[in-house]
Amino acid sequence: IEFVDVAGDGGVACPLDREALLARFHAREDGRILSGAAAFAAMWRAIPLLRPLGLAARSPAVLAGLEAAYRLFLMVRPRLQALARRAG
Repeated sequence: IEFVDVAGDGGVACPLDREALLARFHAREDGRILSGAAAFAAMWRAIPLLRPLGLAARSPAVLAGLEAAYRLFLMVRPRLQALARRAG
């Protein structure tokens, strides 16, 4: 797994624009760029302990449930970020 910080001026070359990258989690697996829950599932498949969850997410029903949960998380993320800034 290689994490890339797109928030800074790292000059990262990517086919997506910076705002799209900052709005949702993205990952590349087998040459495809994935977003949201699918991207998390790809990351989980690369981590031995989490691989079973990532494999389960290949089921459309499981992935749909994870995507719904991810969209809910995105709605509260700004508040969580504000809390983290105040705590730090």
